[in-house]
Amino acid sequence: MTDTSTTVLITGANKGLGLETSRRLAALGWTVWMAARDTRAATEAADKLRADQPDADLRTVELDVTSEASVASAYDVVAAAGTGLDVLINNAGIIGSFTSTLETTAADFASTYDVNVLGPVRVTRAFLPLLSASARPRLVMVSSGLGSIALNNDPSRDEFGVPGIVYQSSKAALNMIANQYAKALPEVRVSSVDPGYTATDLNGHAGRQTVTEGTDAIVTAASADHVPGAHFDRYGVIPR
Repeated sequence: MTDTSTTVLITGANKGLGLETSRRLAALGWTVWMAARDTRAATEAADKLRADQPDADLRTVELDVTSEASVASAYDVVAAAGTGLDVLINNAGIIGSFTSTLETTAADFASTYDVNVLGPVRVTRAFLPLLSASARPRLVMVSSGLGSIALNNDPSRDEFGVPGIVYQSSKAALNMIANQYAKALPEVRVSSVDPGYTATDLNGHAGRQTVTEGTDAIVTAASADHVPGAHFDRYGVIPR
């Protein structure tokens, strides 16, 4: 999908994986909607990208994934612009609480699930009319290896030693959401991807991968003619 008429919307696009994904897809000549709840931060981020890509078609839109009204307003902005929408990347996410499993309470789940689980549902449902009108629609869920039960139970993996249940279960839920959307939307290529342990604000920049490496799977899911499968990282298919 290297057609320069391609349009993508990326949530949480003002920093980290979202920003780097914006840069890479803009470099393909795509129209990139950089969606973020902080429009000032998104505008500043887009301006920085334009310094190196002066011809990039970067557009910003306010979108708070926890707000139905904000999501609806963002849809109206994109629809009115007439760009269409070919690819939707649900990237916005928060780490939430890493309280130990036995100390976690029901209340600890609320804010993380609102962003990581309900957010992608709100955004996907709202933008489906535009996405379904595309000749080559794609839906990408940015998940995590921490959402895989198999990887969490593998002592050779980093995921094995990460404490807590809130973030992990939110990404496990997102994997199932992606799976069910894929069955309900056979005309849309739906992927869930694991960026890997990437240095971003989400982990205090402790990750071993660069943001470019961390966006490899996202960019592949969004743009490649052939993708490894329904759920994969930068090296290939991984278990959900």
